[in-house]
Amino acid sequence: MLRGKGWRISFFDEMTGQEGGTRSPYREYCEWFDAEDSQRIQHKTQQAEALFRTTGITFNVYGDADADERLIPFDVVPRIISASEWRRLSRGIEQRVRALNAFLHDIYHRQEILRAGRVPTQLIARNDAFLPMMMGMDPPGGIYTHISGTDIVRTGANEFYVLEDNARTPSGVSYMLENRETMLQMFPELFAKVAVREVGDYPINLLKSLSACAPPKCGGTPTVAVLTPGIHNSAYYEHSFLADHMGAELVEGHDLRVVDGRVAMRTTQGYRAIDVVYRRVDDDFLDPLNFRPDSMLGVPGIWDVYRDGGITIANAPGTGIADDKALYSYMPDIIEFYTGEKALLPNVPTWRCSEPEHLREVLDRLPELVVKEVHGSGGYGMLVGPAASKKELAAFRAKLEANPGNYIAQPTLSLSTVPIFTKKGLAPRHVDLRPFVLMSPQGITITPGGLTRVAMTRGSLVVNSSQGGGTKDTWVLED
Repeated sequence: MLRGKGWRISFFDEMTGQEGGTRSPYREYCEWFDAEDSQRIQHKTQQAEALFRTTGITFNVYGDADADERLIPFDVVPRIISASEWRRLSRGIEQRVRALNAFLHDIYHRQEILRAGRVPTQLIARNDAFLPMMMGMDPPGGIYTHISGTDIVRTGANEFYVLEDNARTPSGVSYMLENRETMLQMFPELFAKVAVREVGDYPINLLKSLSACAPPKCGGTPTVAVLTPGIHNSAYYEHSFLADHMGAELVEGHDLRVVDGRVAMRTTQGYRAIDVVYRRVDDDFLDPLNFRPDSMLGVPGIWDVYRDGGITIANAPGTGIADDKALYSYMPDIIEFYTGEKALLPNVPTWRCSEPEHLREVLDRLPELVVKEVHGSGGYGMLVGPAASKKELAAFRAKLEANPGNYIAQPTLSLSTVPIFTKKGLAPRHVDLRPFVLMSPQGITITPGGLTRVAMTRGSLVVNSSQGGGTKDTWVLED
């Protein structure tokens, strides 16, 4: 039984450590900060907010009539990671992504991991994210997880844990890029003082990686397009941002049709075939002829073209099974099964509420645990036990008892903190990290850093933008 042994509620601050002072990755930054006028930094903070508004860096909040579009709070104090820390994280991330891709190939082919009993068959067979139509399919280049995001938390100087995997349509990379661009504009002298690794080449790396996954019927230079659900989608800004910076076309379902066995986009010169579509549309909505017939977002017949080798869909249909939160607890076994190695980055201990013994323990300890929906995202449908009222605990208890298989639970982590800049000076706030990974037959590229999400409210552990969280620029130092 999981008892959360060793999980402490004391917080490691990444700037000061647990003893106070300044940790080595922050020394040059702190020298600069201590010499700065706080009023100048406050003014730059206001300038950054104005820049974000002018640029239109917003996101939509579903179901919020008072604020259809919000500005994600941006904090000007960077989150800094040393070169040695990043090497360790990179090795663990790459191992994890390779194992996930191998798992997907196996699940949609021989299912050796199920035969070996390392993952329960019912976890796949009864999972809505499993796509039987992908059985026996070989995506171009053998790549399922073209773009992924691995959410990582830190609990101590040398303690990192993977919180979850994002293998469907991970979002947030545009904010990572805009955060860096804003810092470069606001504080150019900082980047002359501190050697920070580049992140601005992500769009061109994305284009190269997607192009390397071109389908068999591609002739010549691959044509890449970004398929968006449209302007009302919460991540539309990111869709348009990436298309623009890749030099790719931004298309909606009504812009595409099947012509002579290829998916083609409408242009002023007629329809032109595309080779790779970076889709930001869920599986169910991809093709009304083969999936949901009421979908207005997809392309009729795109599945048949895909099956015939006429287009690459990134990420591949059916990848959602790999980032299912119920499957998450099996990731150490999955990694060992496909790589022959122990996981370099450990999981957070997890209770599977579908198992009666785990459910009993979760119900007994509900006020001290974090409970998540198996298919949930964005911080919705989640209970943070220590912050919940008696009424909220009672309501969630009823949900667990009614549908235990829909939930997993984890200890309340002692997430590390990084200071944010306030009118009263620096104040610690909890953070997580989402590095972004590109995979193609040519290899794996991990952008140095990623998106640091920060809980802007004192004491809060919820970093999601939809729940009031903000973002920081993430610096990975050069050796």
